[in-house]
Amino acid sequence: MSDVSVRVAWADDARAIAELQLRTWRADYASLLPAEALPGAEAVEPAAAAWHASLTRPRDARNRVLVALERNRVVGFAITSPASDPDCDPVADAEIVELGVDPDERTKGHGSRLLQAAVDTLVADRFTRAVHWAIATDDERRAFLTSAGWAPDSAHRELDLDGSGATTVKQVRLHTALTDTALS
Repeated sequence: MSDVSVRVAWADDARAIAELQLRTWRADYASLLPAEALPGAEAVEPAAAAWHASLTRPRDARNRVLVALERNRVVGFAITSPASDPDCDPVADAEIVELGVDPDERTKGHGSRLLQAAVDTLVADRFTRAVHWAIATDDERRAFLTSAGWAPDSAHRELDLDGSGATTVKQVRLHTALTDTALS
């Protein structure tokens, strides 16, 4: 069996998370966005600096970053925080802001371990419900979350990625109750 785990991210993980995030974005958005809209290699350094800053000085004590590891290599990450949607209660509702697994490491259980660790973290922070925004056409992600007990809640949005309205992505929101029964 492989040496796999999930832990809270350290500041030293910033570059690995940045590289992984950009790789997952290129894979997840390739069919939705023009190539020039996707971040390239030049984005790694600024992303790593931003990750380092957020890992050393989170805006809220309940903002968490978890990493999935295979041996000592970061193969996935999850970001959790209080939910920011206007119809959510930031005391009771949490959000899994991002859940990314290296495209070459998918279907190996890293996503399931990350999701469970994120839910456990949110329960420990006393949240009672969690939400996650998924690309509307990402059937694989929605199926993964649905199989873990999440469901669409009818909320949807369209993100304007470049501010011009020319590059947009439609998303749907999924949610789950954070109770002892939701964790089994």
